[in-house]
Amino acid sequence: MTLRFNPALARVVEPPIAEAYGWIDGRIFPDHKRLIDVCQAVPGYPPPGVLTAHLANVVQRPLTARYTDIEGSDALRAALAADIRAAYGGGVTPDQVLIAAGCNQAFCLTLMALCAPGDEAILPLPWYFNHHMWLQMQGVTAVPLGFRPESGGVPSIGEAEAAITPKTRAIVLVSPNNPTGAIYSAAALRGFFDLARRRGIALVVDETYRDFLGTDERPHELFASPDWPSAFVHLYSFSKVFCLTGYRVGAVVADRALIAQIAKAMDTLAICAPRIGQEAALWGLEHLCEWRSGNRLMMRARLAAFHEAMKRNDNGYRIVSAGAYFAYVQHPFGDRPAQDVARRLADQQNLLALPGSMFGEGQERYLRFAFANVAAETMVPIAERLAADTARG
Repeated sequence: MTLRFNPALARVVEPPIAEAYGWIDGRIFPDHKRLIDVCQAVPGYPPPGVLTAHLANVVQRPLTARYTDIEGSDALRAALAADIRAAYGGGVTPDQVLIAAGCNQAFCLTLMALCAPGDEAILPLPWYFNHHMWLQMQGVTAVPLGFRPESGGVPSIGEAEAAITPKTRAIVLVSPNNPTGAIYSAAALRGFFDLARRRGIALVVDETYRDFLGTDERPHELFASPDWPSAFVHLYSFSKVFCLTGYRVGAVVADRALIAQIAKAMDTLAICAPRIGQEAALWGLEHLCEWRSGNRLMMRARLAAFHEAMKRNDNGYRIVSAGAYFAYVQHPFGDRPAQDVARRLADQQNLLALPGSMFGEGQERYLRFAFANVAAETMVPIAERLAADTARG
């Protein structure tokens, strides 16, 4: 007997990260030219020892093996609300916070609550592939906004307004952006918020990487607007900040009525986010302020080193936008498919990056570099290998 599958799920592509790692499966890299992996946005440094030591004690407590409340522990929700107030201003309260198993789940729960099959959500190109994959699985149409390299990857508010239809339920933004690294200005985010509020839809902003901004200025002041819950949904990830990728903990910050709807889905999918991840995130918020700041500066140094290394005039690759963990780079080979360029870099230069084509239509000229797991001194070898690839033509 042949089983029949959900056609909405069957049409979704295989996970792109797994595909890329398949290109190097089984290979052994020589000492003189080791693999440089800029494929996945995973921190290359471990959690601090004081955090893992704390967790070694916490995991022995009988309560740690039990569920928290569906929306997350009261202590973590209060701590995140306080952290948001300090970072953004405004008056976010704990009952406007739901703790999820990572930012991906936070997105999935939010869009599940906002959109029914047949509805639409606006996604700027290039989009984070997991966002697009989830919408496909749910029968929700992703309406693309054109990529604007001339604006550093920041999408057009006017184009977004023109794309709104009676079926539109949300505009989704990622800032700092994955894959482009683009950081949307406070004015741009305010413009999208005003548009969403005026048209009666949600502005969903994934701010997974907001702890790795290039400056210490506030990303925006939307939380300071007394009517922010009417249109704004904030998604946040503890996983990237505290190196908790194995614990998967994130959050949705939104209107209380939306949180209540999301909680229904959360209870069905996972009961609650894993308690050990919540305990780690809470301790991190309360005790690791200086450690967070140090990592922010380290990532800024890596970004600066990448910019400096890419000033070589013989590699042909051009940075279109960069920030936080990412750089979006235009390759010099015209109409050659991005996947062919990326595979050749992996095969011949032992440099693993993702092709822009994994992030939506019209992205064949670009590659994504995720440099969170490579040290600043590795940026020069990256540029050297790109130059060697260009020389091959």
